[in-house]
Amino acid sequence: MTATDRAVELTRAAAAAAEDKLAQDVIAYDVSEQLALTDVFLLCSAANSRQVKAIQDAIEEKMIELGVKAVRREGEREGRWVLLDFQDIVVHVQHQEERVFYALERLWSDCPVVALA
Repeated sequence: MTATDRAVELTRAAAAAAEDKLAQDVIAYDVSEQLALTDVFLLCSAANSRQVKAIQDAIEEKMIELGVKAVRREGEREGRWVLLDFQDIVVHVQHQEERVFYALERLWSDCPVVALA
């Protein structure tokens, strides 16, 4: 089983919105075979808490344009690691320090990478 076309479409749109706000190290993993809850994890990082918030806002605005709302949102108050759950995709916007410390790429490195371009 691989990520649905809709999940890939949403992932690419979210990645583009993040990149518009200068997100760094944007990468997506197809986790559909490992998790039943979602198809794709999108990871990106930001230099500071204000940028984390700007990326979060841009992604949520883009998803709303596509008719999707976050069913769960965590970490927005601290601005260090925001998790946005859109069911088909889960977006992690992390401050660079959290990105290095938690190294989510290491956890999901055996999953296929979703082409974002």
